[in-house]
Amino acid sequence: MFRSFYHFLMKYRHPKPQDSISAFANSAYEDHGFPKNSEDYDEISTYLEFNGQYLESMAIFDEAWELYLQSEG
Repeated sequence: MFRSFYHFLMKYRHPKPQDSISAFANSAYEDHGFPKNSEDYDEISTYLEFNGQYLESMAIFDEAWELYLQSEG
């Protein structure tokens, strides 16, 4: 069983983000509506499209998702 994407993303949190994934992790942490238990790409992607104004681009999510899949693979 995969851990949730949110749980994976939290390892990138940093007080002074050095890259876009760290900034994404910090913003997701502060987003109380983020689907924290989800492992589903479509669910998270749809959520971010409607609620992820903190993302400069959905490409950041896609990059983080690829890292997630590699870490769970």
